[in-house]
Amino acid sequence: MKLTISKSKNSVHFYVQKSIRKKGGGTTSIMVEKLGSLEEVRTKAGGKDPYAWAQDYVNELSRKECEEEESIIVRYSQKKLIGKGEQRCYNCGYLFLQSIYYSLGLDRICAKISARHKFDYDLNEILSRLIYTRILYPSSKQKSTQLAKMFVEQPSFELQNVYRALSVLAGESDFIQSELYGNSQKVLERRDDILYYDCTNYYFETEQEEGCRKYGHSKQHQPLPIIGMGLFMDHDGIPMAFDIYDGNKNEQGTLRPLEQKILQSHRLDRVIVCTDAGLSSKGNRKFNDKSRFGEEVRSFITTQSVKQLPDRLKEYALDDDGWKLPGGNKVYKISGLDPDEDYDKVFYKDRWIKDDLSQRKVREGSKPLEQHLIVTFSLKYRNYLRTVRGRQIDRAQTIISSGRASRKSKGQNDPRRFIGREAMTADGEECSRTVTYLDTAAIAEEEKYDGFYAVCTNLAEMSVSEIIGINKGRWKIEECFRIMKTEFKARPVYLQDDDRIKAHFLTCFIALFVYRILEKKLPDDFTTPQIVETLHDMTMNRPGEKQGYTPNYTRTDLTDALHEAFGFRTDYGITSDAKMRALVRISKGKKK
Repeated sequence: MKLTISKSKNSVHFYVQKSIRKKGGGTTSIMVEKLGSLEEVRTKAGGKDPYAWAQDYVNELSRKECEEEESIIVRYSQKKLIGKGEQRCYNCGYLFLQSIYYSLGLDRICAKISARHKFDYDLNEILSRLIYTRILYPSSKQKSTQLAKMFVEQPSFELQNVYRALSVLAGESDFIQSELYGNSQKVLERRDDILYYDCTNYYFETEQEEGCRKYGHSKQHQPLPIIGMGLFMDHDGIPMAFDIYDGNKNEQGTLRPLEQKILQSHRLDRVIVCTDAGLSSKGNRKFNDKSRFGEEVRSFITTQSVKQLPDRLKEYALDDDGWKLPGGNKVYKISGLDPDEDYDKVFYKDRWIKDDLSQRKVREGSKPLEQHLIVTFSLKYRNYLRTVRGRQIDRAQTIISSGRASRKSKGQNDPRRFIGREAMTADGEECSRTVTYLDTAAIAEEEKYDGFYAVCTNLAEMSVSEIIGINKGRWKIEECFRIMKTEFKARPVYLQDDDRIKAHFLTCFIALFVYRILEKKLPDDFTTPQIVETLHDMTMNRPGEKQGYTPNYTRTDLTDALHEAFGFRTDYGITSDAKMRALVRISKGKKK
């Protein structure tokens, strides 16, 4: 490249030009960049001689171009053994996670924590590697410490440092969550007016109860001690806050303490909390039924079991008449719906109720909670439930035929709930055997509720369509739990001390936080398994010292999308050591 200066009677202009070879032979010059007039260049030079600054600028462009075009020749010997213990394969997929980690200011959060404690290890290095390995190589803390060597940046900590750091992280969990939320608002716009809350539990690889590890109802049906987790998520699927609780504790009592904590720490003003029926106790609904100066400050939207409604409301919900489409006034009958034309439509009926919506007795003197009951019906949903039940009935018949129907049903999806049992003898007097049969009455009773779905809220100004739309977003929090359990392998848990257990779930929470933001940066075409597997497989081979890095992975649409979203590339034929160091600095938000 060369500097070209164009002078006229009244002005001087600076240009960067480059000579290129024509296809038919000969050369020509093209303009690469217009630096501007003499005054503009003088401003850029910042007090330096404008001519000297312009020449230095062009020389730097030429140097960078040479580096990029430089070919690196690596020589191999067929008779020379590779060095024993010499690492040649490194993961570079973590650089995309690292870019998000540093943009969220987690390094600064670690610095604040380190200033309050006296330890000689690098907390930021440990936390970042625990998060990267949780996403890319989920395993135990001991194995994660070993796998941290897979990254281009080699770790300097030891396993004992990791265990000590876990205790510190557990004590600072609330602070980290609060700071992480505040920092994330600078990375993306947080829709925190609608919050989703749900609970799950995780089992341990032990049979002994201790601390928060308790025997309880396992959602994975594991006969092992468990621990519960409550998670708040925002409207867009980004985690807000979490907490853990003893495995034998009722999850309904976990909502209010965590919500009170984040209302204060996250400084939230007006929120709508959306939960499923399992967390929609009357106490939780009343807690989120608060207004100030005539405006709703805390509101709720929750699913409502049609089966659990009082008889008069159940009759209203299942009645054939009085159904509407959102935004319309025409009244429909379920029996008159067209299976083809109305298959994908969702019909509804609603009523404001000044009474308890359960079948339990209302305590005398208690204040009724005014709620908006919305019941929906869908032919598509009805057919889906009947298809699922048909398969369960087939399984129930298989169990009856095999003679293995001695055990009772364990849940609402267990096919044994359709198996009836009757004790009898040949003469009808003394019981000597049990006859099992397909309980058609139980099947018919369950079929009555096919296609019906109910939602309750205290929101008065929101339309039915908006309420239904918000409630549909609950699938995202279910997906959060699935990602942690499946892709991040948060279970089973092998740690024993309560503080280390809490720190384990804190790293899972942060890993989910980082991953969700990564997901937002990519097109919707890619699934979680595809993204995680691609990052895992993005390895580079290093032939030897100062020989650079060559990609071992296949370039795909997803790798192209990652490089485009984060503004750097690792998929050149070879990346020099200097260039790799520059990529690491870029991933940390630093200048080249």
